[in-house]
Amino acid sequence: MARVKRGTTTHARHKKVLEQSKGFVGRSSTSYRIARERLEKSLQYAYRDRRNKKRDFRGLWIQRINAAVREHGLIYSRFIDGLKKAGIEMDRKVLAAIAYDDPESFKAICEKVSAALA
Repeated sequence: MARVKRGTTTHARHKKVLEQSKGFVGRSSTSYRIARERLEKSLQYAYRDRRNKKRDFRGLWIQRINAAVREHGLIYSRFIDGLKKAGIEMDRKVLAAIAYDDPESFKAICEKVSAALA
């Protein structure tokens, strides 16, 4: 049986890892062994943070809505309760965008919510 030389596949694998680790600091981008470890860790962070990003944005939207409704004499929890009672079905992302970009429209929403709560 003929001897199999594996240099080509090893070089390709190393090259792939080093290309993915481009931009890492120090030997993390040039040394294969260290680059592989840092790349594995960076992929773990990426996987985790794709989920955490959803959590972080929801918190941001809630903060923006809370700040906007306090200008109209409400608090966040009462505002959300009033939205449900008024039959307004908007998610927090849209409400935060309206509060940030179009204060007049948000004021109209707050008036409807206040009327539903009264």
